[in-house]
Amino acid sequence: MAKVTFRLVMPERELLATEADMVVVPGSEGDFGVLHGHAPLISTVRPGVLEVLQGNKVDKRYLVAGGFAEVTPERCTVLADEAMPFEEVTAEDLAERERAAERDLVDAQGEHEKAAAAKAVAIARDLRRAQAYYATR
Repeated sequence: MAKVTFRLVMPERELLATEADMVVVPGSEGDFGVLHGHAPLISTVRPGVLEVLQGNKVDKRYLVAGGFAEVTPERCTVLADEAMPFEEVTAEDLAERERAAERDLVDAQGEHEKAAAAKAVAIARDLRRAQAYYATR
């Protein structure tokens, strides 16, 4: 089976560059799997878990906080706002992130600050739910 070239990139650095049998991306319209030969597409990425598969097994998982994915028949590139190796993030880390975001929302002044804080709360909640779900898989 041909492999797809996969890159996971954040603004400050490349987190992963590998060849994979399949990549599962948490797209804004639902999770989608990318295999070699996939139709070209560009999608937004919602907060969730990105999986890199080798054979029929998940090789790596990353929590992503949003971004964009570009897919061609040969490669998949995810430009993530933020990404963390799944095994390095605990439920308590994410609960604290959610609490901090909620405090920031309470303290927010002005519409722009309130909107940014509300978005941070939503992302924190989505990441916490995703981590809880995938922790049992």
